[in-house]
Amino acid sequence: MSAEFEPKKLALVRTLQILEKYSDFDHPLKQEDIVRLLDSDYGISLERKAVGRNLSLLKEAGIDIESSHQGSYLAGRLFDDSELHLLIDSVLASRHISAGQSRQLIDRLTTLSSRYFKKRVKYISSVDRWDKTDNKNLFYNIEMIDEAIEAGKMVQYEYNKFGPDRKLHKSSFARVSPYQLVLKNQRYYLMAFNAYWNHMVYHRIDKIKNIAICDSPAVPLRSIPGYERGLDFRDLTTSMPYFFSDKPEKITFRAEEWVIDQAVDWFGKEIEISEATPACGSDGHDHFNITVRSSPGAMVYWALQFADGVEILSPDSVRLRVKNVLEKAINNYSGRNR
Repeated sequence: MSAEFEPKKLALVRTLQILEKYSDFDHPLKQEDIVRLLDSDYGISLERKAVGRNLSLLKEAGIDIESSHQGSYLAGRLFDDSELHLLIDSVLASRHISAGQSRQLIDRLTTLSSRYFKKRVKYISSVDRWDKTDNKNLFYNIEMIDEAIEAGKMVQYEYNKFGPDRKLHKSSFARVSPYQLVLKNQRYYLMAFNAYWNHMVYHRIDKIKNIAICDSPAVPLRSIPGYERGLDFRDLTTSMPYFFSDKPEKITFRAEEWVIDQAVDWFGKEIEISEATPACGSDGHDHFNITVRSSPGAMVYWALQFADGVEILSPDSVRLRVKNVLEKAINNYSGRNR
């Protein structure tokens, strides 16, 4: 901090800033500590009595300051430390935010507590080791999409996919009507209507580059079949576990009891569950018939994930798709020398 002197009239504001930076429940500041920090950090020379008056003024202004014989500390903050831990963990776990952006956000979050908080958050230095996106345009993309949705305009952009070099490469050009940003599976998606393909698309925000807002008006959401009543966010998040673009439908599968917990996590508590009749050659485990509303494409991948405990019963088209994938998988693992 500059050693140049500041006018004493700033002492009240600087006292609050000192409490924000240097004090907490475990680190109260005595008046002489505040006198010293005013001098060292801001070049303000103040007597103890003046510091006491400033503390009283701050309390009268509604600032939550606790004082005792041990000193004073800022008790009321925008977030408590446990909430900051939660926010920082969320930033670290967000794969759609780059390592550099994560570090900047975390640095700003740590300033919302005392300097001692950052010392307790040991893992923030490991941000580069988390699985993060390489696209640094995330926040710009979000800003542009928000602006387009507000203005009722279409957007156009390059959509990218990872290549063998583990870098993003242009896969297609998209011109869509944007409706909603959705956070799913630690990724940010744009829900939009592609008039060319005549269906909804769900594009990851961190894979979008060179986005621009078009002059053309967006297709009204309620004019699209299936969305006459607008968006049902609960249905959106439970029926589209992998954000495939096909239309959700009712799907029934037979499952072992341990799968129920996973089914509720993925498809919500509205799923239908009934006890299943033991199959021929039963393995002795309790089985249940479960009916969910899901994208067929997503259900194929979900059923494969739990293939040792799930059997698709209907519709036949989904059952056949799972069967074909399993047969191909078995073929991939058969007849080849390791």
